[in-house]
Amino acid sequence: MTECNQDSFEFEELFSRQVVAGFDGGTISSDAGGLLLRETDRRIRLLKRLRDCFRDVRNPARVEHGLEQMLAQRIYALVLGYEDLNDHEQLREDPRLAVLTGKSDPTGQDRKRQGDKGKPLAGKSTLNRLEHGIATPDGYKKMNYDGEAIDRLLVDLWREAHAPAPEEVILDLDTTDVALHGHPENRFFHGYYNHYCYLPLYIFSGEHLLCARLRPSNSDASAGSRKEIERIVAQGRAVWPEVRIILRADSGFCREELMSWCESHAVDYGFGLARNERLRAGIESEMQAAAGLYAATGKPARVFTEFFYQTHKSWSRSRRVVAKAEQIEGKENPRFVVTSLSPQRWAAAALYEQLYCARGDMENRIKEQFSLFSDRLSTATMRANQFRLYLSSLAYVLLQALRRLGLRGTELAHAQASTLRLKLLKIGAQIRVTVRRVWVAMATSYAHRRLFETVYQQLRC
Repeated sequence: MTECNQDSFEFEELFSRQVVAGFDGGTISSDAGGLLLRETDRRIRLLKRLRDCFRDVRNPARVEHGLEQMLAQRIYALVLGYEDLNDHEQLREDPRLAVLTGKSDPTGQDRKRQGDKGKPLAGKSTLNRLEHGIATPDGYKKMNYDGEAIDRLLVDLWREAHAPAPEEVILDLDTTDVALHGHPENRFFHGYYNHYCYLPLYIFSGEHLLCARLRPSNSDASAGSRKEIERIVAQGRAVWPEVRIILRADSGFCREELMSWCESHAVDYGFGLARNERLRAGIESEMQAAAGLYAATGKPARVFTEFFYQTHKSWSRSRRVVAKAEQIEGKENPRFVVTSLSPQRWAAAALYEQLYCARGDMENRIKEQFSLFSDRLSTATMRANQFRLYLSSLAYVLLQALRRLGLRGTELAHAQASTLRLKLLKIGAQIRVTVRRVWVAMATSYAHRRLFETVYQQLRC
């Protein structure tokens, strides 16, 4: 095959002008908006606190890439759209990413080995060793994370975002499937999703991520949820002793263990309840009324009711159930919610339509996790995959803080991660490093300059 080193590329002429392209523009980045991420981190101190969740037993005299710098490199890259470790074999030469991670020489000319000069950042192999740190460091894997410390950090960041203390918080629980490739640890086939997958548990409070727990798919949807809720509630009430807490989840979490714990710890709940013949028979008159309304108007009709219900074996007590008897085109659509909330606080219709149905917004939060590559979990061990899940989760926390602190009051205050990446972070710029300054000359034609200025000013407050 003939090798061709081409310096310029001629394209179709533009009227009387030639169109010629070449790779001679100097050091140019497409991610100049990432500087806003660094300002966001300055406000919430995420990376410094994440570094303290690790044990690093490397010899400091031989370390060129600090732990905080490597964590920053991975998290910033995820936010900016680079999902794989392989991407860092090229990204390690990027002076813009080196600025974000805090490298003293963004050009990489201070590297010790001649072959590393011009590459200021860690390569894929170094970052891979960070991912595969084991619980007890050995001669090769000398960095390891403390999962409990990272869990506490997620809740601490949530608490710090609330000033003053809230009167009430709602915790949403849900799970999703992450398809697996190859043969990672704890790989099982899931009949419902029809593939090999993990089944991570997510807990959110509004847009705040409180828990991302990786689990194998051979377990119940609610597996481990009580333990996580106990931890989050205890940590929250240590600062907010008077706060009211409501759990909200679909029928996969309607389990005696979780409901009885809530009842004994002054935590309210509203869980979906799977339909059965007894429940359906109990709302026969309401279903007939809904069918009559539908026949009269031709529009979907709902009738709400409530009653106390207890299973034959699995529940320890009778509980309030809110029922929606609904008739839609071609079929009936009954739904049930079991709750500890009183009718005085939440009437049946309001509880279902305003409280329970609002949990659907959590689906958007989970979709954002996939935008930040939380599905890249096919490395060999469960511990390494949990670390990858943490990285994606922390990338989300950083981006959510950018929304909360920098984008408040703007048209992108509630934009999805992919939209923020495209409109605010992907900015073309020329990078020039001098002795005293790093110059980032952003594109004059950038379409959202006023928005960028607003975000910058709000982050610098």
